[in-house]
Amino acid sequence: MTGEAHDCVLRFENVSVRFEDVTALDRVSFAMRAGETRVILGAAGSGKTILLKAALGLVRAGEGRVLVFGEDITRRRERELYELRSRIGMLFQEGGLFDSLTVEENVAYPLVNQKTERKLSPAQVREKVEESLRFVELGHTLEKFPSQLSGGIRRRVGIARAAVTEPPLVLYDSPTAGLDPITANNIIALIVKERDVKNTTTALVTHRYQDGALLADFRYNSDSGQLEPLARNGRAAGRETTFMVMREGRLVFEGAQDELESSRDPYIAKFARQSSE
Repeated sequence: MTGEAHDCVLRFENVSVRFEDVTALDRVSFAMRAGETRVILGAAGSGKTILLKAALGLVRAGEGRVLVFGEDITRRRERELYELRSRIGMLFQEGGLFDSLTVEENVAYPLVNQKTERKLSPAQVREKVEESLRFVELGHTLEKFPSQLSGGIRRRVGIARAAVTEPPLVLYDSPTAGLDPITANNIIALIVKERDVKNTTTALVTHRYQDGALLADFRYNSDSGQLEPLARNGRAAGRETTFMVMREGRLVFEGAQDELESSRDPYIAKFARQSSE
C-alpha cells in the first residue's frame, strides 16, 4: 500500500448513485487525506447531501467504489458498517435531533448505541456527554428538549453529538442553513474549534462561501480560546482546505481557495462570492 493510499480517509472512485430515473451522483471521484478539510459547495439538488450519505453507506453506489479508512464499503451489508460508522461523526441538516429526547439523551445516543465490544457505563456516558456539551458551551442544557432551543443552539447540540465519540472523521451537512449571519459564523467557529482541538478530518457541505473561508483561513488557538487568521488556505497550520463544487450530481471543481475564487466558470464563480446569498 502506498503512503498516499494509507493516509486516505475517504475515497470515491467513479461513484454513481441513481434513484429510478434520477442520477444523484454521476461518476464522482476524489480522495480525502487525514487532517484535510473539504468544503463542498453547490446548488440545491446538486448531490452534496447524497455524497455524505454515500460516505456513510446510507445510500449505495450503483457504480464505482466508496472507501472509508481504506475499507471498501460499497457492497457491505448494514450490520457490517456499524463499527466503521462509530469512527465517523455526522451533523445532519438542522441538527437532526430527536424531538422526544432531552439534550443529554440526544448527545448520548451515539455512545449508547454504538456497536462495539466495549460498552460504557452510565456514569462514563454522562461524563462524556457533559464534556462534549461544555466544548460547545452548552453545559446548562442537559435536561432541555429540542423544541425549547433556538436553531443555533440545536446546531450546537448537533455538533456535540457528532463529536462525542471523538471520531477521526466528521461530516457536516449544511450546519448554517437558515441561520442569521452572526449565528452562522459562531457555528463555523465551533467547527473550526472541533477540527483543531480534536485534530479531526472535516468535510462540510454548505451553500455559503463564508463558511468555507472561515475553515480555510482561520484556526483555533487553545491558549487564547479564539480564532486567529492563517496564511492563505490554512497552509501555515500544516492543514489543507480543498474546495469542491457539485452540479447536477457531477463534481465540476476541485481545488484550492485561490483557484475557486479565480474561476471564470459562471456556475463555479458564484460560489466564491463573499455575500450570504
